[in-house]
Amino acid sequence: MSETPADPGARGVGLGPSAFAPSVAPHVQSVDTAEWERVYVVGDVHGCLDRLEALLDRLDLAADDLLVFVGDLVRKGPDSRAVLELVRDSPNMLSVRGNNEQKFLDGSKSNPEIDPLVGDIRELPAAIALDGDLVVHGGVDPRRPLAEHSVADLLTTRSVPPGNGYDGPFWFDRYEGPPRVFFGHTVLEEPVVTDWAVGLDTGCVYGGELTAYDYRADRLVAVPGTEHESRPDRKFLDLEY
Repeated sequence: MSETPADPGARGVGLGPSAFAPSVAPHVQSVDTAEWERVYVVGDVHGCLDRLEALLDRLDLAADDLLVFVGDLVRKGPDSRAVLELVRDSPNMLSVRGNNEQKFLDGSKSNPEIDPLVGDIRELPAAIALDGDLVVHGGVDPRRPLAEHSVADLLTTRSVPPGNGYDGPFWFDRYEGPPRVFFGHTVLEEPVVTDWAVGLDTGCVYGGELTAYDYRADRLVAVPGTEHESRPDRKFLDLEY
C-alpha cells in the first residue's frame, strides 16, 4: 500500500461548494470525520445483504463509527431492497448514488421491490466530501478540473476517453489529484490504493470480495463475495500498483 499524506486537508482542496459545478454542488454531502471515531469506505454491495452483514461483523462497528459506501447498493444481488433500507435506516451509514441507483431515477430500470424506494434513492448524494477527500461512484476525468464535471461524470467515469470502457486507459492511472478520490464502478481483482485514488469494487456480486478501506489506519478489510452473476474476465481488472 502506498504512502499517503497523514493530513487529509493536505491531500484535498477544501471541497466547498465552489469546488463543484453549480449543477453538482447541491448534490454533494460534506462529512466532518472528526465527529466519528472510525471511518470506513465500502465498495459496491449490489444487493448482497449477507456479505454486507459479514463485513459488518468483521468491522464490529460502534455507534460512533461511520460507514460510507461508494454506491451501487442495488441490483444484480438478491437483497437490494434490504441493503438500501439498512443503509437508509442506519444513522452511521451513508452512500453516494451509483449508476445502478441512477437507472431507477432515469426510468431505465424498474423493480417492484425497489420502485417504492425511489424517493430514498433520489436523496443519495452524487458525491460525499470527507474533509479534503472525495467519495464518488465512478471517478473523475484527469483532463478536466473537478468544477467541470457533471453528476453523470461522477457516477460513470471509468476510462479516458470515456468510450473506451474496460479497454482503458483508466482515469485513476492518470489522475494526480487533489483531491484523493474513493470510487467503485470499475471491477477489480484487488483494490487500487494510490496516493490519489482508492478503488474498492472488488466484485462482491461476481464471487470476488466485499472490501472496506479503513480511512484512518490506511488498511483494507474484506470478506468473500458470492457469485450471483458471471462476468467476463476482461471486465474483472487485474492491475498491479
